[in-house]
Amino acid sequence: MRWQGQKVGDVDSGALPGLEDRSSVLRTVTTPDFAGMTFHEVLSKSALNHVPGASRMPFAWTINPYRGCSHACVYCFARGTHEYLDLDGGADFDSQIVVKTNVVEILQKELRKGSWQHETVALGTNTDPYQRAEGRYRLMPGIIDALATSGTPMSILTKGTLIRRDIPLLVAAAQRVPVDIQMSIAMYDDELQKAIEPGTPTTQARIDTVRALRDAGFRVTVFLMPIMPHMTDSVEALDTALRRIKEAGASRVVYGALHLRAGVKPWFMQWLGEYRPDLVSSYRGLYPGVSAEAPKGYRQWLGKRVRPLIRMHGLDAEHEDDYPVRGIRSSAPHGRPAPAVAAPAAPAQPMLF
Repeated sequence: MRWQGQKVGDVDSGALPGLEDRSSVLRTVTTPDFAGMTFHEVLSKSALNHVPGASRMPFAWTINPYRGCSHACVYCFARGTHEYLDLDGGADFDSQIVVKTNVVEILQKELRKGSWQHETVALGTNTDPYQRAEGRYRLMPGIIDALATSGTPMSILTKGTLIRRDIPLLVAAAQRVPVDIQMSIAMYDDELQKAIEPGTPTTQARIDTVRALRDAGFRVTVFLMPIMPHMTDSVEALDTALRRIKEAGASRVVYGALHLRAGVKPWFMQWLGEYRPDLVSSYRGLYPGVSAEAPKGYRQWLGKRVRPLIRMHGLDAEHEDDYPVRGIRSSAPHGRPAPAVAAPAAPAQPMLF
């Protein structure tokens, strides 16, 4: 596999952003507390990853402290990125986790550069920053503190209830910069959730986390994505999802149909053949060949079904294609807008974890 060499500075231009120097692997770790998982602790050259301007992503900068994800969501769009490490997008993606152990130190240096423009930085755009490994490595408190101290707005998307650990730190950060928090909750049937997202916290645990964030003063967005054709797109399923989202106190919903990129499709179709073989032919028709998106007709049909239910439950909502580009909405606690760049302020609260 392409991890040869021991000299810091060996560069592979084909690597994932921040992992061009894959030679600087510190150690590989297994532990009984994380049975079946291997952690590859590496020294990363960079923490901030620039998103190309032509990208459809609604942000210009990202941080990914981990590669691979123990949440093991079968549909995860990032599965194909593990192939850059000569690992597969299936079991390896779920169990071979790359940890950028020096990400906080590198980030602090990058944020001190005079060229840094304090643009919004998004976390959770590739793999989840609050996956189980975060309980061991505790990288997020340092990242949050570094961003807030430098006056850099941040956006966090997660399925991980471990974010509750950092609520005091996020509240402090939101007094200094805009902080946008999004919780991904797509499955509201417990059996399906366990089958398709086997490593994630339960749906109810994530609903409770939305409520805890709301109680802390954040305006939380819930990503109702992916909506699964023939599995979670019935009126009953959508109504249940939106009712629970509203009851949790979320402010907004972003919804969208399943995507199946090339690096994801084989693993998803293998799972579908085992879990719902009756739907295999339908999904082959919806996602033929290299097609990643559901057909336009299906997306339009889904929108007509979802929008009245959203209005009925009194939620703000957007389709994923309309999500704000190159920016975030501040969800500073208690409606207090935070400055785009932090003014001199009281010292940041000490890290609690």
